[in-house]
Amino acid sequence: MSHPTPSTLAACGLAAIVASNAIADQARTDTIFELRQYVLKPGQRDVLVDVFDDNFVEGQEAAGIRIIGQYRDLGDPDRFVWMRSFPDMETRKVALTSLYTGPVWKANGRVASGTMVDSDNVLLLRPLRPDTVFAASTVKLPPPGTRGPGKGLLVANIVYVERKTPSEFGEFFQKELKPRWEQAGATVIAQMVSEHSPNTYPNLPVREKENVFVWFSLFPDQATADRHPRALMQSMEWREAAVQLTAWTHHQIEVLRLQPTARSRLQAG
Repeated sequence: MSHPTPSTLAACGLAAIVASNAIADQARTDTIFELRQYVLKPGQRDVLVDVFDDNFVEGQEAAGIRIIGQYRDLGDPDRFVWMRSFPDMETRKVALTSLYTGPVWKANGRVASGTMVDSDNVLLLRPLRPDTVFAASTVKLPPPGTRGPGKGLLVANIVYVERKTPSEFGEFFQKELKPRWEQAGATVIAQMVSEHSPNTYPNLPVREKENVFVWFSLFPDQATADRHPRALMQSMEWREAAVQLTAWTHHQIEVLRLQPTARSRLQAG
């Protein structure tokens, strides 16, 4: 008969702490988001996924950080992508200080860091508008120690905006791109733009000079996600609107196809 490991027992205890604050957290409005892309050593992604899922979901939430979700990038076997959020920049400083000087990081940080080649690809974001934020998660997470993929596929589209007018690009997106995107069978679940406030926790670098617009869609499965680009290409309106993107961006749109881990909060229900 197997017995729970100390780390699993600790994570379960943290889960209880987080669950006790769940009602209050549902009412929390976050304005600061991090989209983090890590380049990992070959063959190390599942090591990081397991450490993260077992320790850094409830572990971060106990420090006041909201975990949006964590993912395997289907386009790169050595990339791990995840997101977290905070009410504001000052709270971010306090929460990150608490996390990285606290017991969860001290117990697991060396193993997590040992999987990484680069962890500095971080976009600091804010919602385009209050109504374009991620909805609070209603997914009931399985216990620490659960392995395998989660449900669905998250697609993130990152537009590197040429002009320093992300709100104006947001208007263009709402009018010209979003209707055609959704007519092809996808729902836009969040829209974000760059947050240009000074980095309040400089121990963790962010890409401060970037100016981006990011939209997210969550598909029920990979097959549905695969059909969506083909449906877009059949839309004359989409193709015409997509041509106009050249007036806004200096960079090809970066598309992330992200498979949730077993304990990702943002996954298909």
